[in-house]
Amino acid sequence: MTATRRLAEALIARPSVTPAHGGCIDLIAERLAPLGFEPHVIDSGPADWRVRNLWSKRVPAQAGRAPQAIKTMVFAGHVDVVPPGPAEAWRSPPFTPTEREGRLYGRGASDMKSSIAAFVVAVEEFVAAQPDAPLAIALLLTSDEESRALDGTRVVCDWLAARGEPLHACLVGEPTARQRTGDMVKNGRRGSLSGRLVVRGVQGHVAYPQLARNPIHQLAPALAELAATEWDAGNAHFQPTGWQVSNLHAGTGAGNVIPGEAVVDFNFRFGTASTPEDLQARLQAVLQRHGLDYTLDWTLGAEPFLTPPGSLLDAVQAAIHAETGLLPELSTTGGTSDGRFLARICPQVIELGPPNASIHQIDEHIALAELEPLKNIYRRVLEQLAAQA
Repeated sequence: MTATRRLAEALIARPSVTPAHGGCIDLIAERLAPLGFEPHVIDSGPADWRVRNLWSKRVPAQAGRAPQAIKTMVFAGHVDVVPPGPAEAWRSPPFTPTEREGRLYGRGASDMKSSIAAFVVAVEEFVAAQPDAPLAIALLLTSDEESRALDGTRVVCDWLAARGEPLHACLVGEPTARQRTGDMVKNGRRGSLSGRLVVRGVQGHVAYPQLARNPIHQLAPALAELAATEWDAGNAHFQPTGWQVSNLHAGTGAGNVIPGEAVVDFNFRFGTASTPEDLQARLQAVLQRHGLDYTLDWTLGAEPFLTPPGSLLDAVQAAIHAETGLLPELSTTGGTSDGRFLARICPQVIELGPPNASIHQIDEHIALAELEPLKNIYRRVLEQLAAQA
């Protein structure tokens, strides 16, 4: 059994349903300390949602070179996992790592405990081979990514910014591949803008509609227009902006009552072709044109970010090609990730991990054949960046 697999299994075996860390963060902090990594454990959140975060950094001794002149490469990830669902639906217990037919099963196997194991072992191999390489290495781990994401990476990034900690490149271990590790990486992500629309009407009896005002009837034409709107055409890096309704609530529960209000939850996923302010203004113009009596609350969950060609992207592409022969597809599709927080303080953020076909599913798994290539790609990235320093 390889070191990568042993560590992956040790992490999977620690139940860490968000926001719990299950001891995973302490395990990594203790493992890296003998290599010269200085751990900072940052606990955050209210008593009923306690989150553990880790910032652990190693700065090599460089005679005649100031520490601030050494660039910092960050590996970032989350140890928390989504709930496993009914245990009886799994072929093997979700927190008992199990091998079947060349695959390792367990909650978090793909998202993303195998990535964490791979980059920890990659760091160990790199430091053993090049202990004095002119590259600072850091790990940022959280147990608050799969749910609220309020007390995890965002908190650590704010802490780093307050300390004036310079970051130069960051790899996030999110599962990004489609068929084989390295076939796709994310060099950016779309933004997320959510809204809650409340359309007010007048409640009444369905037999006397002239005495009421049905907010559903009033909303329907506006909703149809919004659903048919082309918000932008996208650009070379981002697909066109999408708008989707996620929930629609109305009614009192009685079949003979016209409701007094209708509530709609919706979301924009947008790239750099539109701004949040433009999307807000255009949507509100539709509501006003249809004469709705409404209130609207907005939540900006994430701004879009993009990592252009540069030292990190060059290193990632070279590492993947050297290890697998693949030329990775660059993508900004999918949901949001903690990369949105890191992009605020780090100019180069790329997500690179194993295939994502089974993430969040019953019987989540990773092919054992993916583990060593993933670890080797991470190590090769370090070697490429060190050679550029």
